[in-house]
Amino acid sequence: MPSSKDYLDFVLEQLSELDDVTYRAMMSEYIIYYKGEIVGGIYDNRFLVKNITSARSLMPDSPLEIPYDGAKKMLLVDNVDDKQFLVELFNCMYDELHKQKNRKGKR
Repeated sequence: MPSSKDYLDFVLEQLSELDDVTYRAMMSEYIIYYKGEIVGGIYDNRFLVKNITSARSLMPDSPLEIPYDGAKKMLLVDNVDDKQFLVELFNCMYDELHKQKNRKGKR
């Protein structure tokens, strides 16, 4: 089932307190970026984020779900209504993703 533009708009509104949140449509789904880093996406009208340490620490009980066949499991964000939580989640995730990217580039 493809994700709806209405759900994308809802998630983007919930993320409106953050600067530099962008998205890209890909095969009826949406990839979500924060400051140029892929943080997650919307798949089958589910908001999923990368399964990284910072996200797991903020959402320890969040189930892992497969966004599409053959993909790595991602964490389901079930607290989409809490804007402050999303700000904290994206900032923590960005810090970790940015550090990982810099470490890989220094090899």
